[in-house]
Amino acid sequence: MSDAPSSHHPTTEIVLQLFQASGNSQYGGEAVTQQEHALQAAFFAEQEGAPSELIAAALLHDVGHLLHSLPDDAPEQGVDDRHETLAAAWLAPRFPPAVVAPVAMHVAAKRYLCAVEPEYLGLLSGPSVLSLELQGGPMSTAEMAAFERLPHFHAAVRVRRWDERAKIVDLATPNLEHFARHVDRALES
Repeated sequence: MSDAPSSHHPTTEIVLQLFQASGNSQYGGEAVTQQEHALQAAFFAEQEGAPSELIAAALLHDVGHLLHSLPDDAPEQGVDDRHETLAAAWLAPRFPPAVVAPVAMHVAAKRYLCAVEPEYLGLLSGPSVLSLELQGGPMSTAEMAAFERLPHFHAAVRVRRWDERAKIVDLATPNLEHFARHVDRALES
């Protein structure tokens, strides 16, 4: 092992350590790991030319799952792990709002999309439908209007779309080190 100092921001190193410690755990009831899911979401963001802050948000949108000690099958037990709240609380002292807000809002964005695009509900995986019910189901008209007025609303919807797609078994993506540069850039903004 090299004694060379890391070229990453100290927070980026913490992120990398979190994924190293817990990233191989199952992503809910899906057929991918937490790390595979995160890498795929970040990959889709990068493919669409998103800025580094949004790529970092895509990578970190489910970091709350790496921070809690609930079992992988918590939703099947009727437990909403509130991972978006846990993630936002962990990210807020470290990252700018352009990263934190879309992460904090990505569950609400699922509820929003299910309300405004009825076909979106049909795209959800079985585990995502189960968690949707625990998270409050599709938004009401009043909730949709309030959500649309929030700063970072559009970014949260983008993260949500990447999140839902990021469940492809054996999809080849760049590794964590590749996306660490986007995390570094987001921390500098």
